[in-house]
Amino acid sequence: MKFFKQLRGLANVNEGTAHYWAQRSTAMALVPLSLWFVFSTITMTGISYSDYREWLSSSSNILLMILLLIFLFYHLQLGLQVVIEDYVHSMRTKFILLLANKILTTCLALFGIFSISILGFEG
Repeated sequence: MKFFKQLRGLANVNEGTAHYWAQRSTAMALVPLSLWFVFSTITMTGISYSDYREWLSSSSNILLMILLLIFLFYHLQLGLQVVIEDYVHSMRTKFILLLANKILTTCLALFGIFSISILGFEG
């Protein structure tokens, strides 16, 4: 019920603070994860698909990739939520967009995690 109250704008006033800290925390977590991802991508330039699968089969690389996806899509969901809440004025449209935002970002994160898991644990 809390989720639907939040979508209708009936959430507690203090939930804005939790949202603020969640957004800042995910941003801070994304800094080292993004640097790791960029560095890894640059060092893997020109490698074959089988070499990439071998790199990804390392449990530390799979874990870091999954963490990157989780934090990335959660941060995306939080940011889009703020934009929708600030700029969409129709309550019905706001409700639909907030619900779609949660569903879409969750599905994309799960799809990414599933894909990385299949690719990393395959073979």
